[in-house]
Amino acid sequence: MRILFIGYGKTSQRVAKHLFEQGQQISTISQSAKTDVIASHQIQDVHQLDLSNHAPIDWVYILLSPKQSTIQDYQHTYLDSVQPILQALKLHPVQRIVVVSSTRVYGENAGEDVDDETLVQPTDAQGEILQHMEQAYLTAYPERCTIIRPSGIYGTSVTRLKNMAIKRQSYPNLHWSNRIHIEDLSRFLSQMIHVEHLSASYILSNSDPKLLHEILQWFQQKMDVPILNVESEHVTGRRLYASRMQQMGFHLEHQDCFEDYLKLM
Repeated sequence: MRILFIGYGKTSQRVAKHLFEQGQQISTISQSAKTDVIASHQIQDVHQLDLSNHAPIDWVYILLSPKQSTIQDYQHTYLDSVQPILQALKLHPVQRIVVVSSTRVYGENAGEDVDDETLVQPTDAQGEILQHMEQAYLTAYPERCTIIRPSGIYGTSVTRLKNMAIKRQSYPNLHWSNRIHIEDLSRFLSQMIHVEHLSASYILSNSDPKLLHEILQWFQQKMDVPILNVESEHVTGRRLYASRMQQMGFHLEHQDCFEDYLKLM
């Protein structure tokens, strides 16, 4: 099978490695040169994507990410790229297109439970852009598109959390956070090619929501720095549950985030 990655960052590279080990032919599109030898690379801007000289593509992964989280960057990266990508793919016998989006499309922000049956109702501009992107791909490939919505991806560094733990003396509220280890995310994406009947979308999370202040307190205890206080009982965030992933029988190798954090420290 010939597999194309549009966007080739940390997650894509891991997925490609899994697929290469399964004997798949890998090609990638990115805006910078890549050095790994498992794939054929092309440097292209996806907004002017040209696949006319490319060998027939069977399966496509789209993993794009904006440089910043501004509305303009989201629009440029996620939505303005849709039509150029779809136009370029018209030349190819694509069996499946997998688009990595975000759980930002869910608007719940008061500690509600969210799973794969929850309606998508974004409450900010970035979430609306992601929803429009998802719908554009689903409309173009109604029976052959799968949307992936990962929760917070972790597993490469704890620098940001350590810095927050050092600086924070208080936290404003009770904020629910969610995560998926990058290796579990990558394995799921690579194993999708063996699933006969895929759903239109999947939340990917370890289904173990944590209050963010408790994670920071854990780091503070490990680093022997002052423990922060919580200023109010007001609840924000959402609790994510990957119901369809679990129904597939996919086994997580990284269920305990604290165990993973300890290794990274």
